[in-house]
Amino acid sequence: MFTVKRDKMVAEQIAARGVSDAMVLDAMRKVERHLFVPAELQAIAYSDEPLPIGYGQTISQPYIVAYMTEAAGLKPGDRVLEVGTGSGYQAAILAEIVKEVYTMEVNESLSSSAAQRLSGLGYKNIHFKSGDGYEGWPEEAPFDAIIVTAAPSEIPEAIAGQLKVGGRMVVPIGDLFQELCLITRRESGFDRRSLLPVRFVPMIHRPSKH
Repeated sequence: MFTVKRDKMVAEQIAARGVSDAMVLDAMRKVERHLFVPAELQAIAYSDEPLPIGYGQTISQPYIVAYMTEAAGLKPGDRVLEVGTGSGYQAAILAEIVKEVYTMEVNESLSSSAAQRLSGLGYKNIHFKSGDGYEGWPEEAPFDAIIVTAAPSEIPEAIAGQLKVGGRMVVPIGDLFQELCLITRRESGFDRRSLLPVRFVPMIHRPSKH
């Protein structure tokens, strides 16, 4: 039943709206989205909408996950940073496509439950860190691509600085009104291109311990 729903989701919500990268479409068909939502929402896991996953966070609409993944222009050998692990769904999609995924989450409970879920599903190429996403993961930088799944009001410079030259970051930017942007690192600085209007939960700092 879920396989049929997943195939329908990819055909009607994703491919029909112009996502054409074969690796992205294959990953969206393969990863079982119903395993990343609360049990009582599994019946609507393949609907065209974001769903709550607790702690005021959501799992993004499938189309947006696919769109952002395609926009990052991924290659199989890439190392990718994801800021905002949430349920782990986007990390699983990335892990089907690239060599290594480094995923960060400000909420320790979400981070540990995503780590359990993804290791239980057999993923060995996803690395987890609970911390302030605004700081990125400097000790593992530079990255070929970065996907940010919560909205800062401005481009987070510390994260952008962890891109390789030629690397791409897909990030929703803004407060009340947000736009999904593609940031490309060049030798001389950064190019910014607006992609489409979006609505994400705000990106939050982790309060310092002292």
